[in-house]
Amino acid sequence: MNLSFYQLHHDVVFSRSNGKIIWQPRIGCWYDDKMFSGEGLPPPYTGMDIWQVYDQLGCSARLYEFNSCFKRIEHSSVHVTDKPLNETDTETTIHTAVGNQTVITRKTINSPHQIVLKWEVESSDELKVATWREENATWQWDQDRFDNLQNKIGHLGAPTMFMPRMNVQCLYIEKMGVEKGVYAMYEMPEQVESFFQALEENHDRLIDVINSSPVDIINFGENIHASTLSPDLFVKYHLPACQRRCEKLHSAGKFVCSHWDGDVKALLPFVRETGLNGIEAITPEPQGDVTLMEIREALGDDMFLLDGIPAVYFDDTYPVEALIECTELLIELFAPKLVLGISDEISSTGDIERIRIVGEIVNKYNRQFE
Repeated sequence: MNLSFYQLHHDVVFSRSNGKIIWQPRIGCWYDDKMFSGEGLPPPYTGMDIWQVYDQLGCSARLYEFNSCFKRIEHSSVHVTDKPLNETDTETTIHTAVGNQTVITRKTINSPHQIVLKWEVESSDELKVATWREENATWQWDQDRFDNLQNKIGHLGAPTMFMPRMNVQCLYIEKMGVEKGVYAMYEMPEQVESFFQALEENHDRLIDVINSSPVDIINFGENIHASTLSPDLFVKYHLPACQRRCEKLHSAGKFVCSHWDGDVKALLPFVRETGLNGIEAITPEPQGDVTLMEIREALGDDMFLLDGIPAVYFDDTYPVEALIECTELLIELFAPKLVLGISDEISSTGDIERIRIVGEIVNKYNRQFE
């Protein structure tokens, strides 16, 4: 097995690369949308799986597939039933010893991802059930799954995983939706904070499993967006939980980053207080609300940037010269504390061949350190 990207990825994030950086674009949206639509992949990628496409492009992959090595184990009373409501909608009931939760989702013609019509938590009783589930769930490590992934895709990068979302972001994205989540925090704060506490204790049990595992690159899959997570909410809930997580993970020598992929200008002043080693997916102008210079100033000399190239530069809306200029500036500003990637994925309409252009720039830059 070619271990070049496996080793380089480790060396970059743990500052052993002698100046080299790594090009690690995410192409999952481009690939999955084409598969879902039945369009298929263009030559020379026709018939390839996503890992063969990465091999063909000659670049590294961010291997969050290793998430599947960490198994959440619910209380023995928890079981799930599905009931089709019509051709598009499904009602899912989560049965527990202390009550039920109900979710209604809808399939669409545009995406493999279903939309939520009824959230898992929309009442005080359902929030109590959600809290009980967190209190009673544990985590296990799947060594066979790890070995299989290493054998199949380990040459494309280092094993990587992302943790479940913390407090407010979990409430918004997984449990209640933004509007209901905001109302819940203000209308039943004690119950919400009991859920947050149970969630953090559950994640502490996961961290124990992570710290004893061979996965050393840990992401917080938060999807931070300052328009919904205000500085006040960030400081009250997110920041202290992030700091506690980082302290525990750093005690085992883990590299820790977090996924901030919305508008983030209002939160950048706090970034060096988080305890994180780096930030993933900050999206600069013209797609996001910050400039590369603002990101550089916020991260300082000690934190890593993961990604950095706006996804729109891979569409023909923008000339290839804009992509080249952005890539060269990112390297100038952030190398060697840079895991270069797309903020945050190439779209289904993107030009996959532009991946090669960035790869050539990175290879040329890295050759000076050989």
